[in-house]
Amino acid sequence: MASTSKPRVAVVGAGSFGRNHLRVIQQSEHAELAGVLDTNPERAAEAASTHGCPVLTSLEDLTGRADAVVVTSPTVTHAPIGCKLMELGVDVMIEKPIAHSVEAARQLVQTAERTGRILQVGHLERFNPAVAALETVITKPLFFEVHRLSEFSPRSLDVDVVLDLMIHDIDIVLTLTKQQPEEIRAAGIHILSEKVDIANVRMQFPGGCVANLTASRVSTERVRKLRLFQPHEYISLDYTRQDAARFTVKPPLSIGYAPLPVTKDEPLRLELESFFASVVSRGIPRVTGQQGLAALEVAQDILDKIEAHARLVAQALNVTGKSS
Repeated sequence: MASTSKPRVAVVGAGSFGRNHLRVIQQSEHAELAGVLDTNPERAAEAASTHGCPVLTSLEDLTGRADAVVVTSPTVTHAPIGCKLMELGVDVMIEKPIAHSVEAARQLVQTAERTGRILQVGHLERFNPAVAALETVITKPLFFEVHRLSEFSPRSLDVDVVLDLMIHDIDIVLTLTKQQPEEIRAAGIHILSEKVDIANVRMQFPGGCVANLTASRVSTERVRKLRLFQPHEYISLDYTRQDAARFTVKPPLSIGYAPLPVTKDEPLRLELESFFASVVSRGIPRVTGQQGLAALEVAQDILDKIEAHARLVAQALNVTGKSS
């Protein structure tokens, strides 16, 4: 592919995520939609008809037809599909989380390094214009309070709420602090599925920064908010509205208020355009495989802490039951 040409981009997975990717790729002036692949032939055919692209029947079909592929298949398939594609010489963007396990994520990162392919991870909130505005005023984060709540949906029940929802905010906090947590406390329960549906986490970072994260997929409302405290100011961000406000302490006792300048846009479009640019320039993607791995490592630590807390609660209940 010439450095000035449009990359040919295909999509693996024609579910709800995949159809959104197909729409954006089809509409882009910087890429050509190369096709769609799905294990369900009828779903693939419907998506191909809607977006005017060919149906592909195997990963090998992509050879010579696509320069890059967006993988939106179930999380457990990310590593085998992504590694195979990179072995075939194709650049890859994989929806979050990068993989279902830390070991599988490492395989993806190692394959990208060995084959010299682009590996980008679909942490969509990194491309939220409000987050981009927040990054310009970060000094020294001291405290985060983050809520990501959703109404129940049968989508993404192959993973728990930590990997489904909270991992967005894990990635954002790691990006803003530029550190990994040194201590994690977590609790979570399953309510409507066999996985954890609601979780609360406290992470402490070197230097004393603390992040409290709550994620739920059994809420009665949709909430996507981040609050950040740093020396002499407080910033409130709404992911959904794509806005942020900055409250500043001014001597002697006054409070200054100013909205952060935000140019609203579709984060998915910005994410994919960034991926296309990396494919053409061979530059480092904004969200690398290594960063996706780092977020997953923290998520796995959180899940381990949730499991330990659940055992503690079960033990306490068992003791109480025997004594009553």
